[in-house]
Amino acid sequence: MEVLISTYAVLGVLALLSSAIYRLLPLALEPFSGSLEAMHLFAYGLSIIFFAYSEGYKGFQKQFSPRVVARARLIARQNRVYWSLLAPLVAMGLLHATKKRLIVSWSISLGVITLILLMRMLAQPWRGIIDAGVVVGLTWGTVAILVFWIRSLAGSPPSIEPEFPA
Repeated sequence: MEVLISTYAVLGVLALLSSAIYRLLPLALEPFSGSLEAMHLFAYGLSIIFFAYSEGYKGFQKQFSPRVVARARLIARQNRVYWSLLAPLVAMGLLHATKKRLIVSWSISLGVITLILLMRMLAQPWRGIIDAGVVVGLTWGTVAILVFWIRSLAGSPPSIEPEFPA
């Protein structure tokens, strides 16, 4: 039962990230349907490098992804039906977390939503340039969660603090 609940938590987070990638990828590729100037191509590459490092490596691989897996493993051990039902949200640190984790998780989530709304106002190719970087970062994060999850199932759980309340 523990593996089933933690798998549900991880798959829920992966579904959310995959949905975002699926929705953003066509927008990220749209600038190539027109003519791009050298400046746009440079910005496109810079966006990918920036988001790969800041969002993918620093944000996901070093923080979010291992914490999602660590929290998913602990959710099942809590033996509480309501935390199990809300496992993806708990794994993301949006529920049942330390005060600091709740503040950080909700602030990042609301910040991302705000940025998404602002990015919708950008015209192509600039929106696609930003979206390309975001797609790379989200894909990196998705792969990182999968790697941490597979390692965890193989007996090597992440060593990050899950930030559950005492």
